[in-house]
Amino acid sequence: MQQPIRVLVVDDSALMRQIITDILKADPGIQVVGGARDGLDALEKISWLKPDVVTLDVEMPRLDGLATLERIMAAHPLPVVMLSALTTRGAEITIRALELGAIDFVAKPHTVQQDALGALGRELAQKVKAAARVDLKRLQRPALESPLVPARPPGFSPAIVVIGLSSGGPSALSYLLTQLPDPFPLGIVIAQHMPPGFTRYLAERLDSICRLRVREAREGDLIEPGLVLIAPAGSQLRVQRSFQEGRVSVQEAGPRDIYKPSADILFASAAEAYGRQVLALILTGMGSDGAVGLAAVKERGGFVIAEAPETCLIYGMPRAAVEAGVVDEVLPLNQIPVRLCQLAGVRC
Repeated sequence: MQQPIRVLVVDDSALMRQIITDILKADPGIQVVGGARDGLDALEKISWLKPDVVTLDVEMPRLDGLATLERIMAAHPLPVVMLSALTTRGAEITIRALELGAIDFVAKPHTVQQDALGALGRELAQKVKAAARVDLKRLQRPALESPLVPARPPGFSPAIVVIGLSSGGPSALSYLLTQLPDPFPLGIVIAQHMPPGFTRYLAERLDSICRLRVREAREGDLIEPGLVLIAPAGSQLRVQRSFQEGRVSVQEAGPRDIYKPSADILFASAAEAYGRQVLALILTGMGSDGAVGLAAVKERGGFVIAEAPETCLIYGMPRAAVEAGVVDEVLPLNQIPVRLCQLAGVRC
């Protein structure tokens, strides 16, 4: 019988520690081995409790979540799932934490009502289990490397790059986008799974570290060379094209939409608008979002690259696309920027 996942719960609120503990204990595959009131308390308890996963509050006294995460990764590397309230500071720290090695995050509910706690419980348990399976060596980004593939498939001339990703995405994006040159001849549109409110801070963070311009997409934004548009969380983003001019349409997500934004919807709309000029990337993430949309890309003659399992933090979305037979190439993340530049006709 498989041993339960041992979890340390870190939160400065005694009430939240108890709520999170009760939520996780309800899952027979998870064992809560302790709680800590702040980062210093957590570091001390990690050394003797030896948890498999840590849930870590973002905003805490004495030692906040970001500083605690840095010390954990330096002294006791462990899978960490952040818990963040949607405040400016909370969102900014969360995005930075994902870059530094946190596996994923869960947004704290605004209330402790039963429906909100139920949703938190389902998401948190799922992400704790996913985090426990992650090989932390995948967080180490190897040097940029040229893939051993032809310069460009015959007849393929991309006009847009579309990217879908989920867990592990912010770290992957920070690596990928910082490797691309300015000027870059194509517009890039991204569907990253995130709770509402956080994609704005992801875009701001990426814009601050990349040579490309990065911003959260708005209705009617023009798709321009060197501009990266990130779909707003909680909405659906579609690509449209008229008289060779591409724009994005940001629409309210439907009540039955599982992913908001959805890579499937982004990919399918890009295929309809750009046909054989679509270059699509499916990167790290849980679930199977993207595989259906990539089928549309392939039907229209576009080109698809999936991230290889050895660099994916979670090999879910790329695996689904590969198994569906809608991928042209499978490459580790450190080869994707060079291949992207090759296909776009520029040097990295």
